[in-house]
Amino acid sequence: MKVKIGLQLYTLRDETAKDFTGTLRQVAEMGYEGVEFAGYGNASAEEMRDLLNEIGLAAFGSHVSLQRLEENLDEEIAYLKTVGAKYVICPYLTAEHLAGGEAFWRELFVKFKGIGERLRAEGLEFAYHNHAFEFESKIDGEFVFDAMYSAVDADLLKVEIDLGWVQYAGQDPLAYIAKYAGRLPLLHLKDFRQGKPGEAIDTVELGQGDLALNELIAAAEKAQVEWLIVEQDRCANPPLASVQTSINWLKANGHKA
Repeated sequence: MKVKIGLQLYTLRDETAKDFTGTLRQVAEMGYEGVEFAGYGNASAEEMRDLLNEIGLAAFGSHVSLQRLEENLDEEIAYLKTVGAKYVICPYLTAEHLAGGEAFWRELFVKFKGIGERLRAEGLEFAYHNHAFEFESKIDGEFVFDAMYSAVDADLLKVEIDLGWVQYAGQDPLAYIAKYAGRLPLLHLKDFRQGKPGEAIDTVELGQGDLALNELIAAAEKAQVEWLIVEQDRCANPPLASVQTSINWLKANGHKA
């Protein structure tokens, strides 16, 4: 089955803050098939469910901060079950967390097992979304990224690889897709472009950067990825125009009808 195309709504955080409903309508009109939440505005779960059903968008998952996973997990479970989402994803860790070093990571792996068990009991699945810092240190000879998935069973923690950050960290995105095939339902499509010496690397619209996206998408389909998720951390152009450009690239390259 052809992989589906979703959008991480963090890209449109300023737009959803002003008009969540109107922004979702525009996302649906562009041709995105589903959304991954990064907050829900002020909409109740029932209101969100009804809106998504009306405009034909699937709610497949949500980025939920570690603090909310620890303190408000029951609320998240209830909301996501109401809107029909399947995946709960830990999206980032703070500098304060990371200052704890190896001890923090080992404690986090144990915590993730408990969260994964709770979500599995509710019919949901838990996943983790990487940045670059998971490739900057090792535990037991493995990058933290890999040590996490060695420590937590596959039925308790799925992989949401962010391809842009993997390449930014100096790793091979194709190799990582292959390594986690079968455990990788969610894949963030994020293009990076290397600037001139001394310039920051930044996220750009799909097809405007350095990633071999067509190869990566072909590998994702072989790896049984369910959702390819467009995300752009920062947009030089208006964010709605940026996500339109990205889905236009996907359509032009045969990845979306």
